[in-house]
Amino acid sequence: MRGFIALLSGALFGAGLHISGMTNTAKVRGFLDFAGAWDPTLAFVMGGAMLPMVFAWRLTRGRTPLMGGSHPAPPRSEITHPLIAGSILFGIGWGLVGLCPGPALASITYGGWQGVLFLVAMLAGMWAVPPLRRGLDRLMSTT
Repeated sequence: MRGFIALLSGALFGAGLHISGMTNTAKVRGFLDFAGAWDPTLAFVMGGAMLPMVFAWRLTRGRTPLMGGSHPAPPRSEITHPLIAGSILFGIGWGLVGLCPGPALASITYGGWQGVLFLVAMLAGMWAVPPLRRGLDRLMSTT
């Protein structure tokens, strides 16, 4: 049952990304083009996603999930160097390509070879970050 709910949730998320236009790279780049032909519609999509989560976090406080496990802890609030670096890299990728991880996966079936290339590059970056981070941490600790 847990797998079915995960599949259903993922399908609903992917459908929402597609219906909202988050998988349309031209629409996303239009949202990011403040100096040109700015398209504000994705701001409503993001707000529509964040607003229910405010209530979800409040309603789940002190409860346990029906399908096992536990709710994730609230995110940390401190701003760290890895957070800043990750945000910059995410923003560069999002601005250049117009996709972030969720829409990249949702658009893989119709994105052509460019979508596959983006997904491979994204996964390679995710795989490369932990060893690079450990190396940088060691380098910083010796100086």
